[in-house]
Parts: sequence; C-alpha cells; structure tokens
Amino acid sequence: MGLLSFIKGAGEKLFGASEAQAATADDLKKEVEKHGLSTEGLDIQVDGDKVTVKGNAASTEQAEKIALALGNTLGVASVESDIAVENATEDAKFYTVVKGDTLWKIAEEQYGAGKGAKYTEIFEANKPLLSHPDKIYPGQVLRVPPLA
Repeated sequence: MGLLSFIKGAGEKLFGASEAQAATADDLKKEVEKHGLSTEGLDIQVDGDKVTVKGNAASTEQAEKIALALGNTLGVASVESDIAVENATEDAKFYTVVKGDTLWKIAEEQYGAGKGAKYTEIFEANKPLLSHPDKIYPGQVLRVPPLA
C-alpha cells in the first residue's frame, strides 16, 4: 500500500498525542483494536508524526482499514504501510474529507454523476471506522472501494 498522508491536526484524540506528535505505538494498537481489527503480528513504530506498520492481514480491505485507523488520529501526518495480505484484491482509492462533504457528494465525485446513492458502498467500506453515514469530518481519510 505504501505511504498514506493525513492531516495531523484532525482525527481521534488519543492519550499522549498532540498536533506535533502521534500517540505511542501501544495507544495506536489499542485504537486499531477498538475498531475490531486484529493487531496480532503487527509491528507499529512511531517517529514523531510518522507511523510505520508492518505485518500481515487477512485481506486488502483489512490492511487498508488498519492504516486508516492509525492515520485518522491526532498527530499522525503519514502512515507507511508494509502489510502483506493473504487474500489480495484491488486497492481502494483514498479520499480526504473537506468541509461541506457528505458521503453522497463524495460518491458523486468519485463514481460519477447520478451515482450519489452509492454512498452506501463508501459507508460499508469504512465500517467500523464510521458508525453513521453523517458522521464524517474534514481531514478524515476514507476508503473509496471500486464499484463491483
């Protein structure tokens, strides 16, 4: 997956994190687990505002969600993901939410005019990181999966 960029001043506020620096590796692991994602076999390293994660995941989707769970936290500017996947599928696109965005608007922009109703695809692709389609915020990075 490589390097993903994030807005380090946006995201979940974890204990010990600031806009200048990410939380500790242990706190970031807890954040990933909070979303029901496995951290077994993952090596998470923090260097200031950069997080590096290595290990294995069951699917491309799970690997992408792990990277997003790490990156969508206060103080993280980038995530270098070197996660090997057992069942590789096509990578999703990543989209950074801006003020005024809705999942409908993002679907129209990413999938084409008249496809706003496909916002459910984006919502489902970001569960459990998203709990409700209306709860997105500027600076948050979302997975935008390819349409089937």
